[in-house]
Amino acid sequence: MATEGIEAVFLTTHNWGKAAKFFQSLGYELEFSTDHNSGQLRNGDGPYVFISEIPEDQETQTQIVLKVPDADAFRPDSPVEVVTPFEDTHYGTKEMTVRDPDGRLWNLQAPGKN
Repeated sequence: MATEGIEAVFLTTHNWGKAAKFFQSLGYELEFSTDHNSGQLRNGDGPYVFISEIPEDQETQTQIVLKVPDADAFRPDSPVEVVTPFEDTHYGTKEMTVRDPDGRLWNLQAPGKN
């Protein structure tokens, strides 16, 4: 089973308000925000952008998330190195981390069990 392309882009920021306004200026609409300086934006049918504010002393990061339709059926082949197997998240999905040949980490996301 293969992935189904890019599901999302996760970003950390030092200023949630400015980051959200930046993406809104580029045509993204706020789908929801949380009470802890984070939220999700979307532009049309494309991947969503989830932004989370972090303290100034932490380095900001960007993470691309690939969509997997079924965590139980997904079996990556070489050269995909599984760093962490699928695990339940607090937001209702399952996530796996893999490493590419250049050492970059990628997040794979599948629906959680209801």
